[in-house]
Amino acid sequence: MSTGIYAQVFGGNPPSLKWQQLNTDTARIIFPTGLDSQAQFVAGIVHRLARTTRSTIGPHQRKINVVLQNQTTIANGYVSLAPFRSEFQLTPEQNSFELGSLPWAKMLAIHEYRHVQQYNNFRVGLSGGFYYLFGEGGQAFANSLSVPNWFWEGDAVYQETLVSDQGRGRQPWFFNSYRALWAGDKRYSWMKLRNGSFRDYVPDHYPLGYMLIAYGRERYGDDFWRKVGRDAAAFHGLFYPLQGAVRRYAGVSFNQFRRDAFDYFCLPLQPPAGTAIPTVEAFARARKHFFANEEFPQFLGTDSILYMRSSYKRIPAFVIRDLGSGAETRLRTRSISLDNYFSYRNGRIVYSAYETDPRWGWRDYGVIRLLNLATGEDKRLTVRSRYFAPDISEDGRTIVAVQEATDGSCQLHLLNATDGSLMRPIPNPDGLFYTYPKFYTGDNAIITAVRNRSGEMSLALVDLHDGGTRYLLPFSYQTIGFPSVRADTIWFTASRNDQDRVYGLAGGQLFRVWLPHGDPRTGQYQFQEGPGGQATWNTFTAVGFLADTAGSGSFRLQPIAEGDWVKAPPVQRIDSLEKGPAGLLGHIAPGHYPATTYPLASHLINFHSWRPYINDPDYQLSLVSDNILNTLETQVYGVYNRNEQYKQVGVEATYGGLYPFLDAGWDYTFDRNAFYRIQKVFWNESETRAGFSVPLNWASHLHFTSLQFGSNIIYNQRHYTGLYKDSFNSRGFAYVDPYISFVHQSQQAQQQVAPRMAQILNLSYSNAVTAFEAHQFLASGFLYLPGLAYTHSLLLAAAFQQRDRLGNARFSNNFPFSRGYSAENFYRMWRVSANYQLPLFYPDWGFGNMVYFTRIRANLFYDHTHAMDFYINGATYNGMFRSFGSEVYFDTKWWNQLSLSFGIRYSHLLDPDFEGRGSDQWELILPLNILSQGYSGHAVKPID
Repeated sequence: MSTGIYAQVFGGNPPSLKWQQLNTDTARIIFPTGLDSQAQFVAGIVHRLARTTRSTIGPHQRKINVVLQNQTTIANGYVSLAPFRSEFQLTPEQNSFELGSLPWAKMLAIHEYRHVQQYNNFRVGLSGGFYYLFGEGGQAFANSLSVPNWFWEGDAVYQETLVSDQGRGRQPWFFNSYRALWAGDKRYSWMKLRNGSFRDYVPDHYPLGYMLIAYGRERYGDDFWRKVGRDAAAFHGLFYPLQGAVRRYAGVSFNQFRRDAFDYFCLPLQPPAGTAIPTVEAFARARKHFFANEEFPQFLGTDSILYMRSSYKRIPAFVIRDLGSGAETRLRTRSISLDNYFSYRNGRIVYSAYETDPRWGWRDYGVIRLLNLATGEDKRLTVRSRYFAPDISEDGRTIVAVQEATDGSCQLHLLNATDGSLMRPIPNPDGLFYTYPKFYTGDNAIITAVRNRSGEMSLALVDLHDGGTRYLLPFSYQTIGFPSVRADTIWFTASRNDQDRVYGLAGGQLFRVWLPHGDPRTGQYQFQEGPGGQATWNTFTAVGFLADTAGSGSFRLQPIAEGDWVKAPPVQRIDSLEKGPAGLLGHIAPGHYPATTYPLASHLINFHSWRPYINDPDYQLSLVSDNILNTLETQVYGVYNRNEQYKQVGVEATYGGLYPFLDAGWDYTFDRNAFYRIQKVFWNESETRAGFSVPLNWASHLHFTSLQFGSNIIYNQRHYTGLYKDSFNSRGFAYVDPYISFVHQSQQAQQQVAPRMAQILNLSYSNAVTAFEAHQFLASGFLYLPGLAYTHSLLLAAAFQQRDRLGNARFSNNFPFSRGYSAENFYRMWRVSANYQLPLFYPDWGFGNMVYFTRIRANLFYDHTHAMDFYINGATYNGMFRSFGSEVYFDTKWWNQLSLSFGIRYSHLLDPDFEGRGSDQWELILPLNILSQGYSGHAVKPID
């Protein structure tokens, strides 16, 4: 689980979605009508955890608002400060290895409520001071500086493992990342493990945090992290407070503590001396940097396999590998998807792609796409559906897919492979959750890994005619997935004895499959038997998922008695997981709280933070309000401008609960001033505004598209003061500022500095509509094109601006003037620009746990601006402003947490500057949001 700044969706649900609430002393559960059972389970779990696990983090308890979101297909969840709330995204993933098989709403409750307990008890010391000065946002900022993200997530993973019979602390997949590093002999520094890399695989902070937290609880007791966390949040020791607290309560340095923790998990995995190194581990040791992910390998025939390939340089695509020569052929880029799963049969690939509703950000879809290898056509079969993990029948006529509905139900749907129409749903009387269905021999039945209502898993054979289900394995908390079928044999991966390994079922007999090329320390997945007894599968390594193949007869089958199948998931020598509230989840009954309506207008005003902004010369302090359903943003603010020394107060609000966003605001500015005929003129100024905007966003097929348009009407009134107050007209005037913004871009790989293809167009027009005439028009466009290498980008840009000549009013000047020059507002301006962006180095280096450099990149540019204006005597002025130069940007992490990019720009001016600047200009490019950064959300998993 990761700590990060999570983009909370504003105005993401339509007003037609009706809400209810369960109001308890511990939490308010807000949920769409129809999700009563899930809401009662969440309420019951939260209520029980507040009384059983709070003592291991602190004594304080504050009520939390939890919003259940059922419209999105993304499995996620977070708790945030500013405002203090949590949101659960209720659609489960298909992959049971990654997050476990527990019922998803329960899993979210036991994990996310730990973050609630953390926040409730970390408002202490200096963090408490920040809260009283700046509100919840102040606490979030202070907590992010004092308590590292690995603590938040490791502690929450520990809780989910403690109170359930599963949890990620018992899942081999969860430990694959560090086991792969150890097996691949990748000895990364602590700062690299904390901050990541653009060129090497580095695990996120979930497993890192769990290992440290679990070792600390096991070695020093259940109250160890309560004391450490409290001291760290309080800044007992201003610098590196958590490291100091560990030393204080463990009696060893933090460096020694983490080495001991790693050894505790690593040493038992060391193979006996003299053991041959598995092929994939040898490959990982030989590769210096990340190679690629090769996922879901499937045979095209006897001499080639098809798989999904993605790397840090290139986006996911279908690839064919010739087994004789090893040559790869890239077939086609995969559409935007939530995972890389696909199924192939007889020249057709079927998979689920991700699409979004253009207006409602919480509503998205899983649509079925069918790719014909012969023609290259990638056809969308379903629209606005919620389908996952499809498979296609042998005759190519039928598709089976898992439908996960917004009411939480799960069904298998049979679809027509020609047009995507629903042929029939398969009954699900047992309330199973289906994963990775596969057509069984003869296409009359489906093999699928299933979860029951308790989260236990089995392998099921589902009859397509009457929906009858036969369970092929006893239910257990051993996760199962990735089944495949060859004749009457079923292959699958399962977690057993702390390993993810391949198993087979044939003729009622269960087998462990011993694959060739050595027994790796990580998992083996996605096994498929090919023609003539060949086999392909993939293994997780430190350089990616690697697809492997073997010839006929190369794997060995070891029979397993059915009675020996069930094994309790191991606790990795963390015996503290067997104490206290261990296994509590299975004993928590759903709540029985009365449900009442939660009106959309509930708690609209919810001031939570004082938020400072610095964008020199403007310094702003805002009192910020966000309601729990995130449909109304309000802020009351004050601004000081260092240049003019004026002061401004104002209020603004945006309502996002309707199709258009509605905006309103008012501000009053004191002591504006300017020179007029050598004399300084003073005035005060008020503006009242109202407007609308329509934000539309699409993710569809290969591209992301955004279209936003809107307009405001603003009434401006000046009040002149001082000696010249009677010399100027103080009448007010109104103006409108309609605008449109369009963005269309391709997917982007990790190392690419910009999308390979993108088009951006911005148009705005400001026009006075009362009192006098004044107007200004601005158009700008950007075209991103591929560079010479996959990670490079060529950016071409153009802009045009024109205003009136009357001088009655001047609108804000947003024209992108040539770099290096002082930006003037001429009557007419146009600019063309060329930029070439490329990465230079990946230092993966830092010092003192203060600053870490992940990438240094450059931009070479040429700007050409032409300006036209008029002298006082009416003569025409034409000016040329050309420059070229370079920018060097540093992508960094500060204090192992905060991502900041800053740069240096050198501009050589080819023409005289209007204000007389020299021809060589140097500028420091700083981020504008340093003080507004903070870690306000703790989520189940990051979303790519």
